[in-house]
Amino acid sequence: MMDFFLEAWVSGIIEGKKVQWMMGKGEPWRAGEKLKLLFAGYNGTRNTGSDVRVEEMLRQVRRILGSEHVDLTMMTFNFDRSRGYFEGTSQVHLPDIFPPFLANEVPKHHGVVACEGSMFKSKFANALATMMIGSLGIAAAENKLSVGYGAEAGQMDPLVAKMCGRYCKNSLVITRNEESRKLLRELGVPTELGTDTAWTFEPLGAEYGQKALRDVGWDGKTPVLVVCPINPFEWPVKASIAKAALRSVTGAYEKSHYRGPYFHHAGPEADRAYEYYLTSIANAVAAFRQKRNVFVIMAATERLDARPCKRIAEKLGGGVPVLTSEDYNMYQMVSILRACRMMVSSRYHGIVTSMPALVPSAGITMDERIRNLMKDRGHRELLMHVDDPDLEERTLAALEILDREGERIADDRAPDPVRNLKLMARMGVYFEEEVQRRYPEFPTRRGEWSWEDYLPPMNDGLKELVTAYG
Repeated sequence: MMDFFLEAWVSGIIEGKKVQWMMGKGEPWRAGEKLKLLFAGYNGTRNTGSDVRVEEMLRQVRRILGSEHVDLTMMTFNFDRSRGYFEGTSQVHLPDIFPPFLANEVPKHHGVVACEGSMFKSKFANALATMMIGSLGIAAAENKLSVGYGAEAGQMDPLVAKMCGRYCKNSLVITRNEESRKLLRELGVPTELGTDTAWTFEPLGAEYGQKALRDVGWDGKTPVLVVCPINPFEWPVKASIAKAALRSVTGAYEKSHYRGPYFHHAGPEADRAYEYYLTSIANAVAAFRQKRNVFVIMAATERLDARPCKRIAEKLGGGVPVLTSEDYNMYQMVSILRACRMMVSSRYHGIVTSMPALVPSAGITMDERIRNLMKDRGHRELLMHVDDPDLEERTLAALEILDREGERIADDRAPDPVRNLKLMARMGVYFEEEVQRRYPEFPTRRGEWSWEDYLPPMNDGLKELVTAYG
């Protein structure tokens, strides 16, 4: 019921903004002004993937449009958790009850760039999808730039899907895979094919990751296996005023509380499935350690993942380091991931951010994101699902493949980062063309440009990959 209320509230705001714009209310962009863009995303939670994505979007947009021509702002749930990120970008607080914020904030800008990866899906939270649709829809209603960047679309509840089709039909959504593009096109949403934006991210150097591993007990020689688990069964998050009231009075629902009026999915069935997932991974890693001398670490690339990381570490008998994004910022965390020898991850960006360092990886997926990634890589044998009946056996088999064929896998997939860099550059072209379409007088670049000119400045490692495989 609360989801329906939020969806109706946001829909009403978009319709109202459309009428106000037609009546002459609002300030369009004028030649000579800086283009004010609002980046709408899920930041300020210490979710490494979300933060890395936005960091690279901001750098790419500045490269394409010129820093002197733009004024960029991004949303954050918590200023403390996004402090030190997104240099040169203003940050504005996104409240838990967001519709009034969108109504007030979006019209202050000349356009919106929606930047959450899981942009259009009900798997995590209808509220998140509604916030993305609302941000894009208000901008489109005011005839402003409205772009979804590096988006993923999946199963949506009927009302959310209807909202997406109605209010994003005048937006441009650049998806990170063909499956998402097909779904959105069926809803009538204009799309282009792109990729994720994390490929150009530059973490701290390799020496940082290696030192961090030594600090938690690594001997500098033993191969490092990093495991990035999640709790796949606590989603979706739903708003509930009744639960929030009971929690405040009696303390009920404390365990499943997420934030504000939002609560995780919970119950005996979810608990059993979660326990099975944790035990399967722990048993597979334990069996692998009996066969192969590896140094195991658990990496929580999202603060919430510290809980499953600690549970698996306990099942492995303790002594397994748990490194979390609460303690390591995105530059440090990705450096650590890239210092590892192999990876098993339920975090999409754990895999993506380690691929430029050619770390061979296997994925245990809860939805289509890792599945689509592994399909693109041609690694179906390295893909498991969180509720596979033989998850333990398949995870152990994947670990043995990574150990036995890791170098071949890395060599075979070395061109993947370059292919995705070119897709990301094409996204930049689509974005520039959309700016020109909305604002023909905006001073975009003139002349001939190579594909590298549509990317943020690349580090030496990426340049070497481009030279080898470009």
